[in-house]
Amino acid sequence: MSTNDRTPGASTLFSFARIGAMIQRYVFLIRSSWPRMVSMFYWPTLQILIWGFIQSFLVQHSSFFANAVGVLIGAVLLWDVMFRGQLGFSLSFFEEIWSRNMGHLLVSPLRLSEFIIALMVMSTIRTLIAVIPAAIIAYLIFDFSILSLGVTLGAFLFSLLMFGWAVGLIVSGLALRYGQSAEELAWALLFLLAPIAAVYYPVSILPEWLEPIAYSFPLAHVFEGLRAIIIDGQVRLDHLAWAFGLNAVYIAVGVGVFLYFFEQARERGMLLQLGE
Repeated sequence: MSTNDRTPGASTLFSFARIGAMIQRYVFLIRSSWPRMVSMFYWPTLQILIWGFIQSFLVQHSSFFANAVGVLIGAVLLWDVMFRGQLGFSLSFFEEIWSRNMGHLLVSPLRLSEFIIALMVMSTIRTLIAVIPAAIIAYLIFDFSILSLGVTLGAFLFSLLMFGWAVGLIVSGLALRYGQSAEELAWALLFLLAPIAAVYYPVSILPEWLEPIAYSFPLAHVFEGLRAIIIDGQVRLDHLAWAFGLNAVYIAVGVGVFLYFFEQARERGMLLQLGE
């Protein structure tokens, strides 16, 4: 495609027809890509849900945060660990698509399992680079140390990373099948779970029918465990056990989804076209 501002022979006059043609092009792009369409109404809906639950909780428990110094900062830090873990996995995978390097990897001796493990390691590195400065700032400015979570800190962090990897595997699989239009899911998919992840408020603030759904994800168990440590000084090993058990399931699902879409893309001859 030419990068010139004007094509040979094109009219220099302002044209609503050309504007309309470009708008029609983008409408067709959105209509042909459900990830792009979902992302348009995704964020406003989630913001209403999340802050609506927070407002409901503050109204019912006005003294909660006065007795729980650091609960919000701790929740934000742990949420960022999970989000950066998933994003680090997905972006590392997308680098191969953007650079059109997937074909080179496929003809190399690299195994798919080795590729996945390498993505997990890069996810961990990216997460540490992103979260450590934030943790230092939280300590220097807000006098909150994430190390105050004690010896269970490593278990919390690893559990969140595991779930981030599971989501990263699913997003990467979708990108293999649906192309680069699925990249937006790398930024958006986790926030679909944010209203029921109980990041900033306990699961009990949710409607009763939502509570079992929330507990079917490891996130709710991790953040409930976080609040138990900060507010009650208790280590809820039951929540950690549930989190690791559910993570094992979601990792298995993520690997299965990734392998399924990989085979679909291979059979359709799409692997060598990624990045075009």
